[in-house]
Amino acid sequence: MANQNFPAQNHPQTVVIVGASGGIGLGFVRYFLEQVPFPVKIWATYRQAIAELDHLAKENPDRLTLVPLDITEESQIAQFSQQLGKTEVNWLINCVGILHVEDNPPEKSLRHLQPSQLQQYFAVNSIGPVLLAKHFLPHLRHASPSVFATISAKVGSIGDNQLGGWYGYRASKAALNMLLKNTAIEYRRVAPQCAVILLHPGTTDTSLSQPFQKNVPPEKLFTVELTVKQLMAILLQVKPENSGTFYSWDGTILPW
Repeated sequence: MANQNFPAQNHPQTVVIVGASGGIGLGFVRYFLEQVPFPVKIWATYRQAIAELDHLAKENPDRLTLVPLDITEESQIAQFSQQLGKTEVNWLINCVGILHVEDNPPEKSLRHLQPSQLQQYFAVNSIGPVLLAKHFLPHLRHASPSVFATISAKVGSIGDNQLGGWYGYRASKAALNMLLKNTAIEYRRVAPQCAVILLHPGTTDTSLSQPFQKNVPPEKLFTVELTVKQLMAILLQVKPENSGTFYSWDGTILPW
């Protein structure tokens, strides 16, 4: 992965990667460790420890700090925010999400709907991210430009929905989009230098998408490295005035 064009920075940057034990989250950790030409302090959260993330932390003890976090537990989010003290965060990238619940595939029909499954979709995909926005506002409210980015999904676009199905996943991502659009409007008043954006990463070759890759054309199935590079190309150009935008992996703007 080649270096991208980074704006000049005259002070160290602080990055928070939420969901760093997943494919894309781990890819972002690697990117900030290996590709960024200025000093970066990374706080990376995980729900279940993985060997690769532990190894990176041991190799980079001054640059990478691991934090256990379940974003469905608000008390844990609040505790993480308190752990950072008065640290100013320049990039917060939330990569947490679920595509299906345990052994239940995404619902193709009304007859497959289960309230408990819907509640889990919303807890992880919708409520957790906006609670991050609630508790990390003090860290993103500073004079330097900052970014609060959350992985969403094109299937969460109501305007783009022509196929139906995947009730819980679609609905939870649509709810995420509205919650973060609201957040962007409020942040514009109280943290005007922070851009709140949503990102559709495309289909990435991770354990999350593996059960659903059969009909994906090879050229539309991205490696983690390519997905991160494509999303970073967007993040590097985002300005505060772009806050409240829903971007696809290629930089185009998706309909709500």
